Amino acid sequence: MGKIFNVSGDCKPNLHYMVDISERLRKIKELVDRGEYFSIHRARQYGKTTTLRALKRYLQEEYIVLSLDFQKLDAAKFENGNMFSLAFASYFIRLLRRECADRTDEMEEQLNELWEIVCKSHRTFTLFDLFGYLSQICGAAEQPIVMLIDEVDSAANNQVFLDFLAQLRGYYIDRDEMPIFQSVILAGVYDIKSLKLKIRIETEHQTNSPWNIAADFDIDMSLPENGIAGMLEDYEQDNRTGMNVRELAALIYEYSSGYPFLVSKICKLIDEKTAGSREFPDKNSAWTREGFLAAIRMLLQEENTLFESLDNKLIDFPELKQMLQDLLLKGRMVEYVPGDTGIRMAVMFGFVTLNNGIAVVSNRIFETRLYNGFLAEKARQIEISQIAANEKNQFIVSGQLDMERVLQRFVSHYSELFGACHEHFLEDNGRCIFLLYMKPIINGTGNYYIESKTRSNRRTDLIIDFCGEQKIVELKIWHGEEYNRRGEAQLSEYLEEYHLKRGYMVSFNFNKKKQIGVNKIVCGDKVLIEAVV
Repeated sequence: MGKIFNVSGDCKPNLHYMVDISERLRKIKELVDRGEYFSIHRARQYGKTTTLRALKRYLQEEYIVLSLDFQKLDAAKFENGNMFSLAFASYFIRLLRRECADRTDEMEEQLNELWEIVCKSHRTFTLFDLFGYLSQICGAAEQPIVMLIDEVDSAANNQVFLDFLAQLRGYYIDRDEMPIFQSVILAGVYDIKSLKLKIRIETEHQTNSPWNIAADFDIDMSLPENGIAGMLEDYEQDNRTGMNVRELAALIYEYSSGYPFLVSKICKLIDEKTAGSREFPDKNSAWTREGFLAAIRMLLQEENTLFESLDNKLIDFPELKQMLQDLLLKGRMVEYVPGDTGIRMAVMFGFVTLNNGIAVVSNRIFETRLYNGFLAEKARQIEISQIAANEKNQFIVSGQLDMERVLQRFVSHYSELFGACHEHFLEDNGRCIFLLYMKPIINGTGNYYIESKTRSNRRTDLIIDFCGEQKIVELKIWHGEEYNRRGEAQLSEYLEEYHLKRGYMVSFNFNKKKQIGVNKIVCGDKVLIEAVV
């Protein structure tokens, strides 16, 4: 059986199509060689386990590598220090005997002595005792020992884990005086310093002591566009679809920003769902721009473990949800301030990245899904979505979207529904209202996204892909004639980038003398259709 695209568990080179991560492994090895203690903390399904397993293979020539997963230790093992120490010792011994066949007599003696203690589980065996044996075993090993612990934050809600980290910290600090691991790598969603946000322990000692020795881990774990292209080339060698590898790799990166789960998921959908559908009967037709967009529509409509995790974070942290609503629906700039736990959590959970200290949603898929969720909540309060859904058929002419007709009807409905609303309400909700109107019109056939580089409290560009054609709609708040002319010039330049001759504008004008309606403006060789409400 041939390789597949994998979205469950770690990726295995002999079973799955995957991006080459050897450069990432080389950079992590530099930290190991320096003897660093650090945390690989990234959002859910960001390739942490795949990286750890590949790293283990990468380091094996020079180090004894022990890879533990704290999810394998059940809750009872964390009941107290004695139970945890015995369970950890048992786990450690079994791994070491499996990974290190050439053990010195001294190491074997230490392992046997420790195993005898494990077998006598009634005996008191503290974390202090455990680390004494770990130190002796590390000192007796012929090669330095590297310890990797995956899913470390699954154990973070209890005191025993804190005590374990405190012992680890103490031995790591004193490693010039007593043997211990060459390097310690903890992997999870929370970094070591942010685990205290999850634990919420009261005392100063508990929240500070274990956290302050970890090296910063700033290695990029997203998948680069050229790496995605390399993966697609491997697939193309096996399947001969005739795809334009560079174009598809650029599209996948453009929508996913290299988020590993999303990259694999998009490819898997194209390969297994889009191909063989009525619209795309074979892989040759599926691995095209149109097939890619069809896969994006499927992805945005499905539920999966990543999306469920993100949804749960919005429920658990209402302040995070409010920040994202302000950022997306109101166009407000969210700036990172050191010590701001809200924005730090948004970055840690994968919702946003920081661009020169300003928060931007991590990728186009997340952004569109967040918009969809927020708009669904708004739709229950604002009836314009149902009106658009009822009129949908009149906007599709010969299979294409008649955007000018959309704007004409939007102006009419907007004036009827919101003419008496307070200006502040309209300024905060104008772009949201237009998106609520557009979504049911293109739903199931088209995609939309917001161009992040133009999003602000004054201007937002909406890009609509519908049956192979793109429509660019600038949404802006009216700030006078001069500002409007600049906006027209900017939209013309933007149309040039997309090789389009026609663009659309929706101006939310709060001037009492405004002229409501739809106008046609000629700007050089471009035609701009502007709706003023």
